[in-house]
Amino acid sequence: MKVSVILSFYNKIEWLKLVLAGYCRQSLKDFEVIIADDGSKEEVIAEISKLKSQYPFPITHIWHPDEGWQKNIILNKAVTISKTHYLVFNDGDCIPHKHFVKEHYENRESNTILAGRRVNLSKDLTHKLTSSMIVKGYLESWGLIRTLISNEKHAENGIYFKNNLIRRFINKKDKGVLGSNFSLPKRNLIEINGFDERYDLPAIGEDTDLEVRWRNHGMNIKSVKHLAIQYHLFHKTLPRDNKHMAILDTHIKNKISWTNHGIIKLNR
Repeated sequence: MKVSVILSFYNKIEWLKLVLAGYCRQSLKDFEVIIADDGSKEEVIAEISKLKSQYPFPITHIWHPDEGWQKNIILNKAVTISKTHYLVFNDGDCIPHKHFVKEHYENRESNTILAGRRVNLSKDLTHKLTSSMIVKGYLESWGLIRTLISNEKHAENGIYFKNNLIRRFINKKDKGVLGSNFSLPKRNLIEINGFDERYDLPAIGEDTDLEVRWRNHGMNIKSVKHLAIQYHLFHKTLPRDNKHMAILDTHIKNKISWTNHGIIKLNR
């Protein structure tokens, strides 16, 4: 295998099926999927166990008890069990374009994080989607036309460009890291000790903090907008809290890259 896709997940099994349908049609086939489950219910765990054998790629499901938002902890566990040297991160509510894995892998560079973007689907289109539609490429044809015509949020992010000149032009600027769509060499994530597990609310800990520490470590951020595309299923916006801004501010002010509260736990 060439790539480990780490897929964060919590309870929404019907959405997970849609996302996995997207991985069924990937143009690059040599990848594994690790479902990083932040405490789903027992019946969901049982259903995932039945599902795993139905897909043409290996799936590993890791889980820990539901103790609130502990996404960074389960992501670190997923990193430690990944079987390849290149990691792609995706969320359980984001369906990949057919070249999603391929573009992340073929554009990889040493000491570089690839940062993609996503299309935000409407409530109506989200409810309409089926696994069969996704496998047949609906989102990359009629679904894309529909999002563009209806002016859905960030619909233009779904346009896939093959021309190298256009690719270079539209990705000249650093777009920053989106937690549901980024990739990097595994060793580079280990070098900063992974995700900081002190963050226990969604917002800055799963991407902004990582980006700050990566930059402090001297790594590059490279945009793969219009290359590594994903489609974000509709849901109400999760509450954002600035509870942990002090951690981020310390990392920025002191140019910190390594966290003592990551994959390796240090009391210093």
